[in-house]
Amino acid sequence: MSAETGRTNGEEPRIRVLACDDQALVRAGYATIFSAQPDLEVVGEAGDGIEAVRLAAQLRPDVVVMDIRMPRLDGIEATRRIAGPDATDAIKVLVVTTFNLDEYVFDALRAGASGFLLKDTPPPELIAGIRTVAAGNALLAPEVTRRLVGRFGDRIRHEEAPASRVEDALTALTAREVEVLKRIAEGLSNAEIAAALVISPETVKTYVSRILAKLSLRDRVQAVILAYRIGLATPET
Repeated sequence: MSAETGRTNGEEPRIRVLACDDQALVRAGYATIFSAQPDLEVVGEAGDGIEAVRLAAQLRPDVVVMDIRMPRLDGIEATRRIAGPDATDAIKVLVVTTFNLDEYVFDALRAGASGFLLKDTPPPELIAGIRTVAAGNALLAPEVTRRLVGRFGDRIRHEEAPASRVEDALTALTAREVEVLKRIAEGLSNAEIAAALVISPETVKTYVSRILAKLSLRDRVQAVILAYRIGLATPET
């Protein structure tokens, strides 16, 4: 099997995962769960943030599963270095945390993470989350997104975006795309947006793809942040 592609002769390429957590038992659990899947491969483990950044650069995994509270360098800064705007060839990061760390999760998403799950997430959902992030989609559970928006939407809104960024964002989108972006910022799923706007989920998916492309956004996480920064959405919407 090639270390670069994760492909075994005759097989589809596997999703290469770097597991980062300061608890050896958690890392071992990840390795056991992920390696049992035919399309996942654990290529490395890191017990602190410095090691996570080093191994991410060295191994170039498809997805980094990142804890937040880690020694030497916390998961937020590690995420910023791996997936942030200044990262060279950014790698997708999936943060795994707990509800009582909402603010840390918010900061991790701002740092470049493609999504997050709770540490008590059942293994099938965690595996599905890795596949979702590897496919280039953000993993934002609507109910958790709403929780974060409720707490931090006002904080995002008061971080001024450059005037050119606001103008570009608002003029680039059609009226319907603006409506979809607003719903994304509320934490609605594609199905919920479809029901609210009386359109099909596939049509919503097309709108979301167009919005991300027009605004040069990586995923729904960045779309939520931008919507609040430019004042398109508020905590009361």
